[in-house]
Amino acid sequence: MGMHQYLKSLSNLETIYRAPGFFKYQKHSVAEHSFKVAEIAQFLGDVEENAGNEVNWRSLYEKSLNHDYNERFIGDIKTPVKYATSDLRSMLASVEDSMKDNFVKNEIPVEFQAAYERRLSEGKDETLEGKILSVSDKVDLLYESFGEIQKGNPESVYTEIYKESLRTIVEFKEMPSVEYFLDNVLPELLNEEFTDQLKLERISREIIR
Repeated sequence: MGMHQYLKSLSNLETIYRAPGFFKYQKHSVAEHSFKVAEIAQFLGDVEENAGNEVNWRSLYEKSLNHDYNERFIGDIKTPVKYATSDLRSMLASVEDSMKDNFVKNEIPVEFQAAYERRLSEGKDETLEGKILSVSDKVDLLYESFGEIQKGNPESVYTEIYKESLRTIVEFKEMPSVEYFLDNVLPELLNEEFTDQLKLERISREIIR
């Protein structure tokens, strides 16, 4: 037993594409998403730290880099399906968790198992780092959907994904990093020139209100 299978499995994340089943101009793999979420979390962590909050950077990096690793076991399931019922969402989480436990037990050397059990467990919790992860995940999803809207993708699902992402981000509006994003970053995004610019500005204003 060694780390070979884990290191080899990282390439699998490059072949799992997000938003399966929908036409898209630019594909995004789980590996690319994980990197972007870590970068976004790093920035939001800076904002929180500048606001006087203590950030556990090790925890934040571990949570953000590894938050979707377990998708290598069951893939990226369509969001409407994944969240169709709370029972289904719970069952999928249970399957992922069970496969993760088996993987750690059978493929990770004993001396590293505790670390990888922590890293591959659900990272979205009530800690500051868990909340930053929740926001970062949705910020990247918002940018992915915006990219398709900006390119004129006719699939209405991307507008719905944009709405759902922004609604979730707004749920954390008490955080300095989210306040900064809504006040400074989102206006720049909406100032980009694209066909549905006025429509997206209206949707964004309604959600933030």
